[in-house]
Amino acid sequence: MNGSSKLAVVTGSGSGIGRAIAFALAEDGWNVALSDLQGREAMGALEQEIAARGRCAWSARCDVGLREDVEHFFAQLFVQFGRAPDLLVNNAGVQTWSPLLELDEVQWDRVIRTNLKGCFLNIQQAARLMIRERQRGAIVNIGSGCNKVPFANLVDYTASKGGIEQLTKVAAVELGPHGITVNCVAPGAIEVERTRRELPDYAASWARVTPVRRVGRPEDVAHAVLFLASEKSDFITGQTLFVDGGAFTKANWPS
Repeated sequence: MNGSSKLAVVTGSGSGIGRAIAFALAEDGWNVALSDLQGREAMGALEQEIAARGRCAWSARCDVGLREDVEHFFAQLFVQFGRAPDLLVNNAGVQTWSPLLELDEVQWDRVIRTNLKGCFLNIQQAARLMIRERQRGAIVNIGSGCNKVPFANLVDYTASKGGIEQLTKVAAVELGPHGITVNCVAPGAIEVERTRRELPDYAASWARVTPVRRVGRPEDVAHAVLFLASEKSDFITGQTLFVDGGAFTKANWPS
C-alpha cells in the first residue's frame, strides 16, 4: 500500500459519524485504516468507496475495549502500510438508556470498556508507534454534549465521555513533547440512523432548541476533525471543540 500519503486510523468507522469522518479524510487526501466490530467482509463496500476517491483503505475487525484486539490491529496496520499513523480518531462508542438506579452493572461495564477504555488502549498503541517512528501526529477523541452537561438516563455514557475529556487533557500534556497533539471533538445533536430512532422527528425536535436552528450532520463533525488533524491546528492541544450549533451553550431559562 502507499506509505507516502497521510495515514489515519478511525475507530467505529462502519456507520454514522465514523463513516463520515473516514470519507472526509479520504477526500482530503488521507489513506484510511478502518477499525470496527464488523469484519472485513462487511467493511468491503466502505473500502471500495474510499478507493473510488483515489485513496488506500484497509479495514480489520477490532473490539476497541480488548487490549489483544487493539494490539493486533496496530501490528497489522504497520504491516499493511509500513509506517505509524499520522492521525488517530477515537470514534467507537456505545450507549444504554437507563435511569441511574436501574442501570445494570453489565451495561455500565460495556459502555465504560468500549468508550473510555477503548480510547485509552488506542491512544497507547498509536502514540507508541508515532514516538517509535519519531513521527509527529494528532489524536482526536470524539466526546459528546455531555462533556458539558449531564444527560439523564445516560449515566454510563455521560461518565465515559466526561472521562474522555480528562483523558484527552492528560494525554495532551504527556504526548506534547513528542510532537503529538490530542484534542476532543464533542458533537451535539447529530442526525444519523441511530439518533433517528430516539425521537419520531429527531431533526425538527433538535432544530427548535438549537440556536442555529438546524440539527447537526455527520459532516459537521468530520470538518472539525479535519481541522484538528491539519497543520493549521499545530498549536492547539488538550482542548474540546463543541460541534453542537450552540445547543449546550444556550441557558435553560424558565421563560
